[in-house]
Amino acid sequence: MTLILVRHPQPLVAPGICYGSTDLAVAPEQLEQTLATLRLPSDLPIYSSPLRRCAELAARLTPTPHYDARLAEMHFGDWEMQPWDAIPRAAIDAWAADTVNYRPGGGESVLQMAQRISAFHTALQGQSAIVICHAGAIRLLTACHAGLAPAEMARQAAQSAHQIPYGSTLTL
Repeated sequence: MTLILVRHPQPLVAPGICYGSTDLAVAPEQLEQTLATLRLPSDLPIYSSPLRRCAELAARLTPTPHYDARLAEMHFGDWEMQPWDAIPRAAIDAWAADTVNYRPGGGESVLQMAQRISAFHTALQGQSAIVICHAGAIRLLTACHAGLAPAEMARQAAQSAHQIPYGSTLTL
């Protein structure tokens, strides 16, 4: 099973904003730039998060993308679309103290996201595919593909540094 993971192009959002599962568009030039750099096989099915920043790319790559809500980025509850600097320090500290189970802004925990990503991976049943998704989903899919259970996926993803550029690919 080969998975080609593609991070969406940079969305239209100001720097320093927590946007998680907020459905943001991509600037047309960002979409075109990403399309120009991608070199993907034409014989693999394409799965995509239904969020516009992924869906717009998927729709340009194939007329028949498979949209799957399990691939959406983590939901940050009340933190969505708030400047990171405006989120109370005590809330950030609470998340840092329990990165696996804490639900930022009352939204979704990393463990909950890991469970849905694991369910998506299992549903592929060993099928190779291109997956257009988000940095969080890429970190979790990488851990899942390595054979980790959801709790370990969540721990590993929460501890890994965010170094996945917009529009980049990772082959597993």
